[in-house]
Amino acid sequence: MADFNYSVDADGVATICWDLPGKSMNVLSMEGMRELDAHIDSALADEAVKGVIITSAKKDFAGGMDLNVIAKMKESAGDNPAQGLFDGIMSMHKGLRKIERAGMDPKTNKGGKPIIAALPGIALGIGLEIPLACHRIIAADNPKAKIGLPEIMVGIFPGAGGTTRLVRKMGAMSAAPFLLEGKTVSPDKAKAAGLIDEVVPADELQARAKEWVLSATDADIVKPWDAKGYKMPGGAPYHPAGFQTFVGAAAMIHGKTNGVYPAAKALLAAVYEGAMVPFDDALRVECRWFVNVLMNPSSSAMIRSLFINKQALEKGAVRPADVPDQSVKKVGVLGAGMMGAGIALVSAKAGIEVVLIDQNQEAADKGKAYSEAYMDKGIARKKATPEKKEALLGLINATTDLDALKGCDLIVEAVFEDPGVKAEMTQKVEAVVGEDCIFATNTSTLPISDLAKASARPEQFIGIHFFSPVEKMMLVEIIKGKETRDRATAKALDYVRQIRKTPIVVNDARFFYANRCIIPYINEGIRMVGEGVAPALVEGAARLLGFPVGPLQLVDETSIDLGVKIAKATRAAMGDAYPDTAVDEVVFWMFDEGRLGRKANAGFYDYDAKGKRTQLWEGLAAKYPLAKDQPDLTEVQHRLMMAQVLEAVRAQEEGVLMDIREGDVGAILGWGFAPWSGGPLSWLDMIGAEKAVEICDGLTEQHGARFTTPETLRDMAVKGDGFYSRFAA
Repeated sequence: MADFNYSVDADGVATICWDLPGKSMNVLSMEGMRELDAHIDSALADEAVKGVIITSAKKDFAGGMDLNVIAKMKESAGDNPAQGLFDGIMSMHKGLRKIERAGMDPKTNKGGKPIIAALPGIALGIGLEIPLACHRIIAADNPKAKIGLPEIMVGIFPGAGGTTRLVRKMGAMSAAPFLLEGKTVSPDKAKAAGLIDEVVPADELQARAKEWVLSATDADIVKPWDAKGYKMPGGAPYHPAGFQTFVGAAAMIHGKTNGVYPAAKALLAAVYEGAMVPFDDALRVECRWFVNVLMNPSSSAMIRSLFINKQALEKGAVRPADVPDQSVKKVGVLGAGMMGAGIALVSAKAGIEVVLIDQNQEAADKGKAYSEAYMDKGIARKKATPEKKEALLGLINATTDLDALKGCDLIVEAVFEDPGVKAEMTQKVEAVVGEDCIFATNTSTLPISDLAKASARPEQFIGIHFFSPVEKMMLVEIIKGKETRDRATAKALDYVRQIRKTPIVVNDARFFYANRCIIPYINEGIRMVGEGVAPALVEGAARLLGFPVGPLQLVDETSIDLGVKIAKATRAAMGDAYPDTAVDEVVFWMFDEGRLGRKANAGFYDYDAKGKRTQLWEGLAAKYPLAKDQPDLTEVQHRLMMAQVLEAVRAQEEGVLMDIREGDVGAILGWGFAPWSGGPLSWLDMIGAEKAVEICDGLTEQHGARFTTPETLRDMAVKGDGFYSRFAA
């Protein structure tokens, strides 16, 4: 079956309709590109055809390129994958340039056929690059539609002409948010920005497209950059205004990426160099830089983790296959504090009936008010309506009455992190709900198997670890206890799919997976402060690795008193094996000083009266004077990286982490682990097991047994393989 359908009406208007068989969203493959190219050839060769409409039979235009195509291009090129990529992408440029020129005379720019893109909904990535090659872009007035070029978010940039065309259409400054930030906008905002040309009512889209095709003149279809006297908006790089733009852009990119994201630098180079040559040469420049990025292991790792593997997990890659659909109809949320309120909000947003329970009505109402405030903000930003607010709040029943939980098929308990309190609630609620109700506990540290002992049905007991704030954080960590069975796992996964988040499933162990890796990162940073390493060096080293926040800022955000509580509980559980006494000395002292983090406006950082972080607290130097000899940047970075990645490896060795894809995706989405690396296991594959062992052995000798090389990593170094070559499904 064809990806594109071709027809010509009685008025001589050809329609090329994108309709990928068996899929709800169009994505472009190389075969699809060849079909589109053939249909354009047919339209240009047929004298009866006056013009062309490119549209979609689906509610959306296209979600982008099938990124698996890139891997196939590499593989088909044998020993020269870069050449294979270059040839494949240049063939796309040739096809899109054919649309743009539309058969017009190269000297006079006359005689071409008008080609319009009519977008019914979402148009992202190649779904916008194809329209950008057309002579006009109109979109349906669809508030749910998003239009943009988000490629930078997965480690690449628009490489099918989108970069070159958008800059020449809008100027580098105006194009920057769409190219460098991956900004996507609604159709009306896309028109206001100059991204598209027109927005019309959805039921008038095809008629308006045809009207334009039949009325377009030769002048209407010549792109500005193909016309004589074209000047780039905002100025080319050698123009005084343009020079300032590019200097500023280079500084901005480095400031935002700290130099660790190759796609951003390559994009700017493609824009800068392309702006100084004719359009067709600029496309070749763009293609070369695009191939450069695709050949970079960082971009390959980001595509694998943030696109291919993330999508696979969201589509149920680790879901028990033999369990029927477990979609949640009614969820009970126990505890209306910050976590419970957030869980209630995302559940109601998904259209699920919610019973929000707390011990007193005032607290329950406060939890529901969180959703009300959220919707009010949405209304103020014109992202929601009063009707949607009313509908959402109507789904949340805030109450103290446990009998309201009758009929719930899922319970999410989010009460105080105390085993006794959780056990009491488990027993009370199980006495009310049906025997087939799945009971989930939201906890970040307490072992699920221990909590399940309070349950009469431990096979239906599971952990669902949300990250805060719930409505913003995309990862949900599902934890299987020793007795958890497949239906509970399927229920948790189907629920996470309903609330549109990305799940990982791990086996039970202290701190599960995410916190098992996050806590050593924080602890290593604090340990270095206690050793006299400059706090600014610790924080700067982390940011230069691409982490969104350094370990000291992270502990301020999560609160130092929470760190004290976790440390005391861990020490009690581990006894003499407890490894972090040196860290506790610093943290407990901070606690005694009343410096509890951001919430107290005092932590490792100082804060102003409005809670804005100002600088690192000078009192640290008085208590922990800077050592005369400071470590070099690389050593600090290795300590911060290995503190996390070695725990990821150990989690895999111990069976806590069951799928390496979850280890990488979970790390990036859960705590922002250096996204450029593709995740901790991808990073180890990137540097190679032999180099990793060398780093670990050096750190172990200098800093102790916590950096001991795991056996899996040492074996990989001997055999010359990696995590994805050994463990990938």
